[in-house]
Amino acid sequence: MNPYGKNAKIYVAGHSGLFGSALVRSLRQRGHENILTVSHQDLDLTDGAKTESFFLEERPDYVYVAAAKVGGIQANKAYMADFAMENLLITCNVLKAAHKARVKKLLYLGSSCIYPREAAQPVKEDYLLTGLPEPTNEGYALAKIAGVRLCDYYRRQYGDNFISCIPANVYGENDNFDENTNHVIPSLIQRFHRAKVNQLPYVEIWGTGGAEREFMHIDDAAAACIFLMEKFDGAGTINIGMGQTTSIRALAQAICRIVGYQGEIRYDTSKPDGMPRRLLDSSKMTALGWGPSIQLEEGLKREYEWYLENVERSK
Repeated sequence: MNPYGKNAKIYVAGHSGLFGSALVRSLRQRGHENILTVSHQDLDLTDGAKTESFFLEERPDYVYVAAAKVGGIQANKAYMADFAMENLLITCNVLKAAHKARVKKLLYLGSSCIYPREAAQPVKEDYLLTGLPEPTNEGYALAKIAGVRLCDYYRRQYGDNFISCIPANVYGENDNFDENTNHVIPSLIQRFHRAKVNQLPYVEIWGTGGAEREFMHIDDAAAACIFLMEKFDGAGTINIGMGQTTSIRALAQAICRIVGYQGEIRYDTSKPDGMPRRLLDSSKMTALGWGPSIQLEEGLKREYEWYLENVERSK
């Protein structure tokens, strides 16, 4: 079923990234034919004038905002100004242009890191802005908070049908394996694989291993976003999660087992853990009738297979 109609033009901003590529893949599987994508080289969304011109020329009906500058703890700490500025520019430019082009509906992707570090668990949507975010990714978090709020402001002031969602930590096929900017799952997959190939005696991991995160496979997350675009029109953001967390220690052990690495796992406790625990309250999403289907073990196996096929083979 294609509820938008086969001729509706759908723009996926950030289509080449982990989230954007999954959205394109899922939309095509659902019969959507008129999907608009444009590379960063052809359109820099931090350029307001070019972004506006693009929207006014193309006139997309529906917009998914998956474009963002993203990275792990190291990258966020080292380049906080870049993460804040680039994401603020993308957010402001795309939402402003979408408003001017009178798009029918826009979905903005937030991030679970925008919630306060000390928020009660599981984290409800109305906990946003009730405390300070995790310091190691504050720049990125502030930019994404602005995006979530701007969707509501445009809705309130102009009547634009802009909605937002906050997914749990996503992973999966087409993940980022750049050692300088990747997140924990692709980082561990790559490090355990290379340790296996090079027969290294141990793999060292930042922190105590005790921090807990909620990991969702990207195909589940993309399906949830499409579901919201079809079914949800309300103000305020909505969480998308698995309903359970996994410790970094348990995650490392699972990846070690999947990769087949036989060495030791060591933890550098002098390095930060980041936020101690983050679990989203996804009861609003559940009440709408949606839930995830891909469990962590299956998802990790799929990502490792993709890594072997697309990253290691390309060397």
